[in-house]
Order: sequence, then C-alpha cells, then structure tokens
Amino acid sequence: MKIAVLGGDGFCGWPTTLHLSQAGHEVHIIDNLSRRWIDTELGVQSLTPMDSIQERCRIWKQETGRTLHFHLLDIAGEYQRLRQWLETERPDAIIHFAEQRAAPYSMKSDRHKVYTVNNNVNATHNLLTAMVETGLDAHLVHLGTMGVYGYSSVGAPIPEGYLDVEIDTPAGKKAQEILYPTRPGSVYHMTKSLDQIMFQFYAQNDGLRITDLHQGIVWGTHTAQTQRHPQLINRFDYDGDFGTVLNRFLIQAAIGYPLTVHGSGGQTRAFIHIKDSVRCIELALSDAPKAGDRVRIFNQMTETHRVRDLAEMVAGLTGAEIAWLPNPRKEAAENDLIVQNDQFLALGLEPTTLADGLLDEVVEIAKKFQHRVDRTRVPAVSGWTKELAAKVENDPEKKRLKSVS
Repeated sequence: MKIAVLGGDGFCGWPTTLHLSQAGHEVHIIDNLSRRWIDTELGVQSLTPMDSIQERCRIWKQETGRTLHFHLLDIAGEYQRLRQWLETERPDAIIHFAEQRAAPYSMKSDRHKVYTVNNNVNATHNLLTAMVETGLDAHLVHLGTMGVYGYSSVGAPIPEGYLDVEIDTPAGKKAQEILYPTRPGSVYHMTKSLDQIMFQFYAQNDGLRITDLHQGIVWGTHTAQTQRHPQLINRFDYDGDFGTVLNRFLIQAAIGYPLTVHGSGGQTRAFIHIKDSVRCIELALSDAPKAGDRVRIFNQMTETHRVRDLAEMVAGLTGAEIAWLPNPRKEAAENDLIVQNDQFLALGLEPTTLADGLLDEVVEIAKKFQHRVDRTRVPAVSGWTKELAAKVENDPEKKRLKSVS
C-alpha cells in the first residue's frame, strides 16, 4: 500500500513509519516539524539525540534499501497544499498523528490552549474535507486517546467506542447505539473528543472509512526498526509537559531524581508499549471498514496501573525515592479504570507487559544519555487552573537557595 503518515517525525509516528516501511509499504511522511519547534520553545531536548528528519530517512535507505518520502507540510494551516498532495499522490491509507499530543502543554496558558485547538481541530477537519473533495477512498486511521473518557469511577468496563442505551419515548423504550460519552480532562483531550464527532459526521455523510484508535499512555523506547542504527533511535521525552508518566519515573530513577507522584497517586491509567502501538496500527490497517460503515473504534491499550503502584515498582527496581507533590491537574484523587480491548486481541495482538523486563531497557537508555538531561525541566509545572498553578512544586529536589535571614 501507499501510506501517508501525518506527523511521522513524532514519538509514535517515527517508529510506525519504520515498521510499515519494513513491512513493504510505500510510506510518505507529512510533517511540519512543529514538535521540534516546541522543544526550542520549552528549552528542552529529547533525551535521545535526534538527527534531522532528512538524515533519518537517509540512514533508513542506507540500512534497508527502502525509501521514505518526506514532505514538509502543515495540514492545519495549508489546506490547499494538503488537498493538492492528496489529489496527486492518492494514498491507499492515511495514518493521522499530526496533533499536539500533550495534555500539560495544552494547559500551560491561554496561548497554548488556543494553539492546541487551532492545530488539532483544523488539522483533522482539513484532512477530512480534503478527502471528500478529492474523492479519495483511503482508509483513515487516527491515533486518539483513552483520555477522552476522563477518569471517573463508573465501575463498568469502557467499551470500544459505542454504548447501547434505552430512551424513553411516548411509545415506550427505544434502543439506540451512541458514542460512549466523553469527559475530557484537558484542552488536548477536548480536541480528541471533537475529532470523534467529526469522524462520525464524515463517515455517515460522505462514506469515509475511518478507524479511531483510543490509545493508552505509551512507554518504552525501542522497536526492532529503531534499533537497527543509532541514528534511527526514537525520541524520548522526559520533561513535565511531554514526558509520559512511566518513562518519566524511569529517567528520574536513572539520574537520582525523586519520583514525582502528584496527589495521592491513586489515578489509574491505561498503558501500552511502543512496540505494541506500532503493531496495533498495522493490525488496524489490515481490518479496514467499508464505505458506509460506522467509525470503527479500538481501545489501544494492554494493561492498567495506578500511578503510585508504578512509582513503588520503579522505586523497588532502582532504589529511587518517591516525592509526594501537589497535583497540578484538576482530577479525582482516586479512580478505577476497566477497559475492553477485545478487538485487537482477536486480530492477534500479543501484549507486551511491564513484567517483560523492558523497564531495565528504558533505565539503561536513560543512564546512557543522562548527560543530556536538564534537571530544571523535569518537574510538571503546568497547572490546570490558576488556583492549582499557585500550588505547583517547582523544586522537588529541594535545591533552591534559601534565605538565612
């Protein structure tokens, strides 16, 4: 297949690109490199050294003989160029990663909220309407998030996208299928909830074939493809805005930084290893819906854990200390999370779990590149409200100079 990977330079996009290229597909990366510009804005860099996207593509060609096609294009701001590209290239499938992906970043300030909505919502809608206008019958696979559902304790498993309900009518109860209700906890999660509505509309109105993957928190570093050459290594975010919780715990342990648990640590989250993430996308591509079908929704996760349990596990593995800090997020102190993921298991996914020894692998990477860490960027300091921002702990290591007067 000819596959367009929108956001193919990112944390999930790059290993997915390599995985699909090795599988024999013709892969085109479309990216505006905004994630690299955000690094510059925040004054932080990937823990792992990253070459330019052009150099990475050259190394992949050198190692495999396969060509990756890179196109510098902003799908949120350059609609006509996007439409022209789709009209000319006519890919068989499109994988959509091209959204600002960090909840804390989306809550940093009003500017970051506006940027996240403009970028994410416009990117998705520009893509959908361009597919309609060009008559492109491509399978669209979108990387969403489990976070659209929020983290309340309903006590029942979260289904894969849809909920059967009964509605009272004058003639009696009537059965209806609805999208499982969303309850986004950040501006980022809100944009992903809006994506769902746009997908539903364009699938029923124009027959677009869409798969929406509600992914858990991704952890890990390597896939088989990123390990082929040092310059193919994936990015690794450790900062308080873009670093995911388990990866952050592991790097904190590696550099002798306290494991930062916010609030009670009773927040339960869904997780998936980066190797399983790219495998799930491949499986979703192989099981495309037909024109006229409802949006196909998968819960792309393999296990759930409480944050404090993860911290205690990493502390036991590494000897790290745990720091209990105020929570900058507006969320419940404790929640349960039960998630159905039957569809991927039925397609043949063999889940990678935390018990598989890969935690050591991440710690080794963190120790190898610990000289690249700016310790001042480790704390999570983006508050969800002004009141919570005032309580944020900026100095978990307690190294700030104190007055003696």
